[in-house]
Amino acid sequence: MAGSYRFRDLLERWGLSSLKINVHFLEAEFKPQDADRAAAWELYIELLTRVTTQRLDPDEGDEAAALDSLHALFGETREILRRNGSGCTEFVKLAIPVLNQVIRPVTTKWHPRLRKGAFNEKSACDEFRSDLARIQPKLRGFTKALAEMSEVEDLTELEDAT
Repeated sequence: MAGSYRFRDLLERWGLSSLKINVHFLEAEFKPQDADRAAAWELYIELLTRVTTQRLDPDEGDEAAALDSLHALFGETREILRRNGSGCTEFVKLAIPVLNQVIRPVTTKWHPRLRKGAFNEKSACDEFRSDLARIQPKLRGFTKALAEMSEVEDLTELEDAT
């Protein structure tokens, strides 16, 4: 990433400006280090290959598996943070709000329902798929941000979604 950017500017470019982040961090310069780039690459690959960013047609997939895939991102992110250490603070500033503000509301809504058998009902399956579709644009924006942070070509739109 050439040049100097404020964190706020990058969130706007990635379609993530609705995240609630302390103004101190929003106005700070965004300067990813090697540890940030490594962490971003690891999570980029995870997101790029999950239902979190891929179209889920009505007659395809499984709602419980999709929910598990969303939830697994918390553990994956924790592991990535452990591996890359305290030097990936720019990555943390982006990843934690996405986990807590985009993914967590969906997982906390659906895990109790899953335990009660909600996915045995078509209406619940449709509602979950609607919730997933609602957050996917933000998750694709997050994926694009991770590609930029890791300084790799963004492949989020590699496959034709038509």
